[in-house]
Amino acid sequence: MKAMNQFAIGVDYGTNSVRALVVDTADGREVATHVYNYPSGEAGVLLDPSDPHAARQNPADYIEGFYQSVGCAVQRAAADPSFRPERVVGIGVDTTGSTPIPVDRNGWPLALAAEFAGELAAHAWLWKDHTGYGEAAEITEKAKKVRDKYLNKCGGVYSSEWYWSKILHCKRSFPKVFQAAYSWVELADFVPAFLTGNLDPDALPRGICAAGHKAMYHEDWQGLPSAKFLAGLDPDLAAIRDRYAVPALTSDRRAGSLTAEIAAKVGLPAGVAVAVGAFDAHMGAVGAGIKPGTLVKIIGTSTCDMMVAPMNSPLVDIPGLCGIVPGSIVPGMYGLEAGQSAVGDIFNWFVKSLAPAQYSADGDGHAALTRAAEQLCPGASGLVALDWNNGNRTVIVDPLLSGLLVGQTLHTTAAEVYRALIEATAFGALVIINRFEEYGVKVKEVVNCGGIAEKNPLVMQIYADVCNRPMKISRSAQTCALGAALFGTVAGGGYKSVEAAQRKMTGVKEMVYKPTKAAAAVYAELYRVYRTLHDAFGTVGVKHRLHGVMKDLIRIRDEARRGSG
Repeated sequence: MKAMNQFAIGVDYGTNSVRALVVDTADGREVATHVYNYPSGEAGVLLDPSDPHAARQNPADYIEGFYQSVGCAVQRAAADPSFRPERVVGIGVDTTGSTPIPVDRNGWPLALAAEFAGELAAHAWLWKDHTGYGEAAEITEKAKKVRDKYLNKCGGVYSSEWYWSKILHCKRSFPKVFQAAYSWVELADFVPAFLTGNLDPDALPRGICAAGHKAMYHEDWQGLPSAKFLAGLDPDLAAIRDRYAVPALTSDRRAGSLTAEIAAKVGLPAGVAVAVGAFDAHMGAVGAGIKPGTLVKIIGTSTCDMMVAPMNSPLVDIPGLCGIVPGSIVPGMYGLEAGQSAVGDIFNWFVKSLAPAQYSADGDGHAALTRAAEQLCPGASGLVALDWNNGNRTVIVDPLLSGLLVGQTLHTTAAEVYRALIEATAFGALVIINRFEEYGVKVKEVVNCGGIAEKNPLVMQIYADVCNRPMKISRSAQTCALGAALFGTVAGGGYKSVEAAQRKMTGVKEMVYKPTKAAAAVYAELYRVYRTLHDAFGTVGVKHRLHGVMKDLIRIRDEARRGSG
């Protein structure tokens, strides 16, 4: 069968929805797509009114999301004369992460059992759940004292967004759920396991992406951290380690074949290859054409910054990164991950909670504020903000840090604040670029993808001016799903390698945002101000004082809420 007659499906599990994309493997042409919005919680996220750090999801939404998104996408693809379900060679899956799910002995999510349906802790622990910040700090301190430098490959600090801190927090805060869970499975591993009928926690394929970036897995210490190290945190963590299949696999590998039961529900033949899963940003980077020297920014509710580096060249450990993992993005290369804990979430927060009603009169507060912010000159507002509204992911790695706005007066307008928040995320992006280059990883080009990159020229122009670099845009508006489809293609035998598939299936748009000399000069000055604030509030001594303030505020808030309730 010729490549031009083959198709692949990418399934992209985001924070609020799941998207299925059918592509032609010959050239990456997007044939059909469908989005399923998670019905549970608030835009798919289960929140806890008593704890703003909590963010969970209903695993039932993941299962129904696959049926609805893939089934509808396949139906729509039938309008293409060349499409036939039997020509689908592979399915790839990307998800948010770290989003671990507590499962029973059969690998089934606890939340889907009647006993735990109403227990928030039994659901999937979404990537932006920060309830385990105390446990993350404890893991960091303990890891600093052992011979195997577990944190050297993930920036030197363990995060509350990651696998072990969430599990340990569950053990301490929700012991009933922890004791009922036989194991914990990342969403990126659960979906391929479900699709292929291999849910056994002891045997289901675990992807190197989730294992390496979030669970401290590395070949230097033969896989996961030692049982002794984990038992030192809690004896029961060692058992979780024993129920984690190794070795972890790259996403060009086949996790298994689509079961007949699931295939029938989505209009596909049984036996279609299903690739090992990975995180959305990592597959998105592949879908954007990542290669050595290319920084791919996946800009959404948060931002992930991805690079790759050849494994035959020396690469030092880079403090503050979310991971340096062999094969996590492109097999055979180091995958480097950094990012910001909030970007789109910051803009959404401001529009939803603080923007005057006049900006939402036409139903699109973002568009109205963007139009107003476009009329402002760089530096004219006198404002500088820190982009830590959901903590700092890179390079400080601290979920308790919070946003800051400096320079506000009684004359400050909503548009000025909105622009300052955009600029803050651009300054945070530049910090990450500089960190890469300080440690010898040269950034030769920047390719952006995601809804914000697609829809907001002001954001992209500000990023170009602040970073003083051209900003390219991935050709696909659905880059993560495209990357997943690309891996499905390789796992199904459509191409021999990821690089070969990239050459045919990926690209960038003709439009490039180029820096403006005058604006770049002003932003260079503002960046120095930003770095002064960044470095002052990010130092250990100041952070400790800020942590004390935050804990006092949380205690006072919780007491006030209990009193008013």
